[in-house]
Amino acid sequence: MYRLRTKNCRKRDLEKRWALPERVFFACGACHVLAYAFLTRYPLDGARAVWIKPIAGHVGNHVFVEFGHGVFDYHGYSGRDVYLAHYWKRARQAFAGWDATLVDLPRDVLVSEAKSRTYDGLWLRQPDQFYQNALPRAEKYLDRFPPPQFKASTF
Repeated sequence: MYRLRTKNCRKRDLEKRWALPERVFFACGACHVLAYAFLTRYPLDGARAVWIKPIAGHVGNHVFVEFGHGVFDYHGYSGRDVYLAHYWKRARQAFAGWDATLVDLPRDVLVSEAKSRTYDGLWLRQPDQFYQNALPRAEKYLDRFPPPQFKASTF
């Protein structure tokens, strides 16, 4: 979990957000585009996008891909249980009382602002609503990782 601590990089300043390093960009606002690119490139049976939806009054939304006992996000691959334990631990260190639920998202919701708004508390930019189209950037970022062959890893 990354937290942008500077007032110079607000979500509405698309040019500054675009200039973030890849890992931070896909951790802080474009995770859903990376999940979409992954699901498109690797149509694994049972793979799905999952939204970490914080309880009311808290921040820390995130979208990752789950397949079997493995997950993928901007970190790369990890075991599901290790990943979720790490996420919850980091969020609770940053925000007292933090908790969240996991919500499965259909792939098409990841690239449709209108469809994302049908989920209470979710608002996702379409890839072309970033400073530049974020989908080619996500596809290139995926090139850093091998195709999925689940191996449990730790942080």
